[in-house]
Amino acid sequence: MNKVHAYTSITKNYLPKARVLAQSLKKHNPDVSFDLVLSDDLPEGFDLAQEPFDNVIFAEDLAVDNFKAWVFSHRVVELCTAVKGEALEHIFENYGAEKVFYFDPDMALFDTMEELCAELDNNDILLTPHQTEPEQTTDAIMDNEMCSLKYGVFNLGFVGVANRGEGRRFSKWWRDRLIEFCRDDRPNGLFTDQKWVNLAPCFFENIKVLRKPIFNVATWNISTREVSGSLAEGVKINDLPLCFYHFSGFDSGAQEGMLNKYAKDNKTLWELRDWYIAECEKNGQSQLGKQPSKYAFFDSGEEIQDAQRLVYRNSPDLQYTYPDPFSDKDRYGKDNAYGKQSGPQFESTTTEFGTVVVDSGAGFRTVVSDMSHYFDHVAYNHRAAGGLKRPMLKGFAFLLRSVAKLVP
Repeated sequence: MNKVHAYTSITKNYLPKARVLAQSLKKHNPDVSFDLVLSDDLPEGFDLAQEPFDNVIFAEDLAVDNFKAWVFSHRVVELCTAVKGEALEHIFENYGAEKVFYFDPDMALFDTMEELCAELDNNDILLTPHQTEPEQTTDAIMDNEMCSLKYGVFNLGFVGVANRGEGRRFSKWWRDRLIEFCRDDRPNGLFTDQKWVNLAPCFFENIKVLRKPIFNVATWNISTREVSGSLAEGVKINDLPLCFYHFSGFDSGAQEGMLNKYAKDNKTLWELRDWYIAECEKNGQSQLGKQPSKYAFFDSGEEIQDAQRLVYRNSPDLQYTYPDPFSDKDRYGKDNAYGKQSGPQFESTTTEFGTVVVDSGAGFRTVVSDMSHYFDHVAYNHRAAGGLKRPMLKGFAFLLRSVAKLVP
């Protein structure tokens, strides 16, 4: 049984990128087992024997209570991130791994993992910060250092964890936080898993912050790193062999934009980009890159709106009433007046509820229904809803639901 594992987490539209990652890792580290965590169905024609993966771990097979309700409560990026901690525990428990490394699917390795494995001989947890050197220009401070303050000091596209002591304490803590609070809710201080790990050095011993410039190279740190060489001769970072590169922001265009801003004339970085585009295409990008996840739709085939997910995850009443919100029998989406209309954007307000922002184009019935969910959530979750306030808030919610049913 292999003692070193690597894994990534995707829906099937990211399978081409995950293949590039696994192929690059296996090229330099043939003895490392690679596990694919999939929050989706496999695409037609998938044959594990022909893939660079050793195992496929389906999100639905992980130890998550009330799985369908839990999945429904997460948008796609939140979901692929939320399973990372539970998958790490699964790999420890089921594959007997002694060292496990997570890599985002949009990464590629260009060297062995020997140094990373050696670091886990003496440390239980490995993290890579977004930046390892102070920026020197106002633009770079705003683009990079301020983004770290907003999104998290450490880039959780990579983490290494040992199956012992503080490593397992971290793994269980990370799993628990991600199961309940893996949310892109920046107004309330959350950005999926990254902001949580700001706390890791405060809570756990034996953490190593990898400051060596060859790890997790990306557009957010190329302004302070010298990139040279070529794919044929070897890519160098500050004259050291590149270990792994992070092609973050590729689909949105941010990666190209930041390259133009901070490395417009760097032939090595543009060669890396061209290579990555070609490798993704060879691995099915055109065929799979736009395929939606099976969790993007109700069982009827109707697409789930973000607003439906956000209201559901913040309403214990809805979760109790609709334990399987995907199903036609419990058609949560049809019954709660959250169709294709735009309603209040709850993500910025559901924790503290300082303000509710309403789309000016929302229909009256939608707004009234949304406000009923707001009062439901406050009644059950808000710390100020004790004593007589809770039944009053529930009464308001009931009244508003009744009004919504009367409005055409």
